[in-house]
Amino acid sequence: MSRSAALLTVALATLLAPGTGAPVQRQGSRNKVLLVSFDGFRWNYDQKVSTPNLDAMAREGVKARYMTPAFVTMTSPCHFTLVTGKYIENHGVVHNMYYNTTSKVKLPYHATLGITRWWDNGSVPIWITAQRQGLKTGSFFYPGGNVTYQGAAVTLSRKEGILHNYKNEKEWRANIDTVMKWFTEEDLDLVTLYFGEPDSTGHKYGPESQQVKDMVMQVDRTVGYLRDSIRNNSLERRLNLIITSDHGMTTVNKTAGDLVEFHKFHNFSFKDIEFELLDYGPNGMLIPKEGKLEEVYEVLKDAHPRLHVYRKESFPKSFHYADNPRITSLLMYSDPGYVIHGRLNVQFNNGEHGFDNKDMDMKTIFRAVGPSFKRGLEVEPFESVHVYELMCKLLGIVPEANDGDLSILLPTLTSEANNGHLSTVVPTL
Repeated sequence: MSRSAALLTVALATLLAPGTGAPVQRQGSRNKVLLVSFDGFRWNYDQKVSTPNLDAMAREGVKARYMTPAFVTMTSPCHFTLVTGKYIENHGVVHNMYYNTTSKVKLPYHATLGITRWWDNGSVPIWITAQRQGLKTGSFFYPGGNVTYQGAAVTLSRKEGILHNYKNEKEWRANIDTVMKWFTEEDLDLVTLYFGEPDSTGHKYGPESQQVKDMVMQVDRTVGYLRDSIRNNSLERRLNLIITSDHGMTTVNKTAGDLVEFHKFHNFSFKDIEFELLDYGPNGMLIPKEGKLEEVYEVLKDAHPRLHVYRKESFPKSFHYADNPRITSLLMYSDPGYVIHGRLNVQFNNGEHGFDNKDMDMKTIFRAVGPSFKRGLEVEPFESVHVYELMCKLLGIVPEANDGDLSILLPTLTSEANNGHLSTVVPTL
């Protein structure tokens, strides 16, 4: 070997040695990750019916006693926390609805899924981070997966339609088949897969209903089909599967004698309000007209014992929610079981979420199985903000700045996955 060739060999070895810097992809050796969310799956749903497939995941992998979602416990904000590792005030997707306090425009959930400026407001989700570091990613119906971030789109994505039937079990299996092709034929490294149940059924019938129990059994059958598909596609030794959710569900007190009804509050008038976002479960936002802030606040702060109203700057810091320019000058939430009615009573769901994330009915599930996870391990509860760092570790990518703590979930990994080099990095020179 010539002297110049030898020097080149040494230089390459040095560059590829573990250190600090940007990762270089190692083709063929990296494990893949599939994050699956079953919307509105409360932490104890599996205790009410037979769930053999979720039970098998616990025996063969990792189970959390429960997982605490971010506040506000809504679908889009909580899902975005999972893929950014940020509390909601820091990633900025503060509501399911797009709204503009100046134009007064408010758009429903499905329309908001396609509004890039609502999602792309400074935070970069794991799909984009992974792609920037040489990986390929996919999003199947996952909230936030169908818009661009700083001009970049997810490698492959599917967006649900506004009239999408969440309950179709045959379609669920077809979606899983598509995701398996993404992994095997398109060689994707990360996919996030979303199912809108049991949330939809929980809203309609209530979390204690037989319909929810039936839907939980459908979810469990789907988990079984998913794990069989992973085995049948020879992915079992290369794919880490995480199954979780965004929030739980609680029963609405529809016939209580103390409903939270703004239109019945003494001394309160909507004539004093410039912008309102009410009638969305237990959460509300208001901007009083100029010069009316203190007057409106004084009227509302003790207007109802089930309603908790704050000036933005005084909202409890533990929620990590109010410190964002999208949050209005007054914000509020109601006690578990109580929704906020504005000008009229228009909310008729039997089940609801959006409540204090410390309430047990808002807690959700976490299961994980695959080559990097320990077997038969049950861990203590943790916050969903930590899942992002775990996924970055599994993929061997450098995470963006976030609010999570990798050390919280490192004990779920095998010693090889925990201590091994999941990515090769170039030293900083």
